[in-house]
Amino acid sequence: MGSSAFRMLYSIGFFITLISLSIVPQYAQGITRHYEFNIKMQNVTRLCHTKSMVTVNGKFPGPRIVAREGDRLVIKVTNHVASNISIHWHGIRQLRSGWADGPAYITQCPIQTGQSYVYDFTVVGQRGTLWWHGHISWLRSTLYGPLIILPKHNVPYPFEKPYKEVPVIFGGGPNVSDAYTINGLPGPLYNCSAKDTFKLKVKPGKTYLLRIINAALNDELFFSIANHTLTVVAVDAIYVKPFETDIILITPGQTTNVLLKTKPNFPGAAFLMTARPYVTGQGTFDNSSVAGILEYKFPSFHLKKHPLFKPTLPPLNDTSFATNFTKKLRSLASPQFPANVPKKVDKQLFFTVSLGTNPCDHKNQTCQGPNGTKFSASVNNISFALPTTALLQAHFFGQSNGVYNPNFPINPFHWFNYTGNPPNNTMVSNGTKVLVLPFNTSVELILQDTSILGGESHPLHLHGFNFFVVGQGFGNYDPQKDPKNFNLVDPIERNTVGVPSGGWVAIRFLADNPGVWFMHCHLEVHVSWGLKMAWLVLDGKLPNQKLLPPPEDLPKC
Repeated sequence: MGSSAFRMLYSIGFFITLISLSIVPQYAQGITRHYEFNIKMQNVTRLCHTKSMVTVNGKFPGPRIVAREGDRLVIKVTNHVASNISIHWHGIRQLRSGWADGPAYITQCPIQTGQSYVYDFTVVGQRGTLWWHGHISWLRSTLYGPLIILPKHNVPYPFEKPYKEVPVIFGGGPNVSDAYTINGLPGPLYNCSAKDTFKLKVKPGKTYLLRIINAALNDELFFSIANHTLTVVAVDAIYVKPFETDIILITPGQTTNVLLKTKPNFPGAAFLMTARPYVTGQGTFDNSSVAGILEYKFPSFHLKKHPLFKPTLPPLNDTSFATNFTKKLRSLASPQFPANVPKKVDKQLFFTVSLGTNPCDHKNQTCQGPNGTKFSASVNNISFALPTTALLQAHFFGQSNGVYNPNFPINPFHWFNYTGNPPNNTMVSNGTKVLVLPFNTSVELILQDTSILGGESHPLHLHGFNFFVVGQGFGNYDPQKDPKNFNLVDPIERNTVGVPSGGWVAIRFLADNPGVWFMHCHLEVHVSWGLKMAWLVLDGKLPNQKLLPPPEDLPKC
């Protein structure tokens, strides 16, 4: 064939390829979305007080990130404040992109003052409500915002299409802030706060999708809207079998999508939507309520003052409501959205989740623990010591010596009656230990609360994975009896689960994501006491089962 004929055929082929590429919509593959996060101090006034706080782009709460399933997110974070910074994209699987996960000293060294880091990751097989937050020290108190993943184009929700979608993000909590907040506003039940009230303005006869996120520091929250029923349709970006409820319970770290059907006609009233804590521990807590107002947009001639209805929330310690609510959560488990629960288990693990004590160094600190000790918290009685080098870096470059120990125990060293009378010795051991899993190991993990320094509900969050909650109960887990009642058909799938106060929860997951993955209580006070550990999932044999190399701008310690 002559070279000119070859060139002509090549040109025709190239032209056909171009046409076919233009016919295939660009979004079939997902698109790349760029965001800029400038970490800066900002004066914010609430409750008649002005505070300087760490923010993203001067906004509190921070900016909303929106993507579609399959999109790539490229988020440049630049640190203009004196503190070190890192950002976690809570609930994003980060398949092979662990360098973008965000927890300081686990997957990256923090971003130092004047430095930048680009978080670059693709949203694979996820759609729903997630969120982002600071993941160093206590900075998530003001560094947080919604991360909304829409379904792929032309893929409908498996429920009624809402008229409008509204993020509702709870923040604050005792000891750090002066109030709980809804979308950054404390609402009318606090002093000097009536003007700082979130108002949800609705039309009669419409369906609204509320994307609810609990970003509070230390509190599980009950939430309700007066005289309105909510339909739960998703949690932690996983569709559920829809059910109706007047009240939801949501732990720090969790998200819940609910449909709100407004009344068919203008009701001549406004309605408070309030949240307040569910409390199981013995420590001090803030029992105040945060409120917003559901307001119907009414014709201009309705100018008279309308009654304001208040919802009734459960008592602060209503564990029976908490239990019944979580039992209603079931995965949709449809052909389109299956519940791929691991049926065969390769590794069975048993972790105690406990409070405890450490000796007090009286020179440098005031200690508030019993008998002159300081409070600690642990998993399998090991209180996690944060390293000074990122674990993922140490693992990837084969420099783990002196950084971490690969022998985290698969069960406690000392068995005792976990939910009975606590042992006299409440001291924990301290260390930086990881549990190593070969690629594709299917794991069953029992998380057991203990009565040491009082039983308490602990919302446990696992980075890098979703897991299935196959069982839960009160008292001590019984390996003979309890597995017979496990739900392996449609258990709820999520990334954060409340370990019941004085009880246990059983989860299963497939370790199909190579890297180092943090697991910790999402009550910030317990994280600071050491209630955390890390998993190291090894590379698989195939190229697409290996952790990608680190980006060039990975921060240095």
